[in-house]
Amino acid sequence: MTFNKETYLNNFKLYFESYAPISEKSWKLIENSIEFQTIKKGETLLENGEICKNLYFIAKGILRTFITDEQGNFYNKNLFLENTLACSKVSSMLQTPSNFTIEALEDCILINLNYKKYIELINQNDDLKNYYIANIEKNWIIEKEQREIALVMQNATERYLQLLKNHPDIADRVPLLHIASHLGITPTQLSRIRKSLEKDL
Repeated sequence: MTFNKETYLNNFKLYFESYAPISEKSWKLIENSIEFQTIKKGETLLENGEICKNLYFIAKGILRTFITDEQGNFYNKNLFLENTLACSKVSSMLQTPSNFTIEALEDCILINLNYKKYIELINQNDDLKNYYIANIEKNWIIEKEQREIALVMQNATERYLQLLKNHPDIADRVPLLHIASHLGITPTQLSRIRKSLEKDL
């Protein structure tokens, strides 16, 4: 798979700077610590039970994180699209086995950053520390709480509409059974919601 590394690196830099200003010195430290990786649709990036050693910036494609129960049923914990970071955060922090699997839903181009190196750079550079605090607050506190509230306070149609608002083309890229699982409903329920919305157009 051929691709323009400079474009994706610039998007990665913009991701950092969307949280806090980053100096050129700090950015070079990040840039010198990353690796590009390609992964095919359907391939597993991280197995359940494996320790997550990297952060994965999605330059192109979609990843899903999912949990499988003893009966083989899966629950999608998250769907990650372009220009977001994916990982098993608890596994990376504690260096313990991941409780879920990360799989590619499309052919993906990833920028990998070793988690230990990432934390080392954050501890050594105040601007990266500011970025890290802002990132944790937004993604692991604010958005997590908003999603938990939405699961209780919003009905399935409202959650689906919010997902479409955030990612307008997701229904064209992600199989409906994965979207349904992400929303906490069955594929049949999602199909009914989509038909009802089409009638209202």
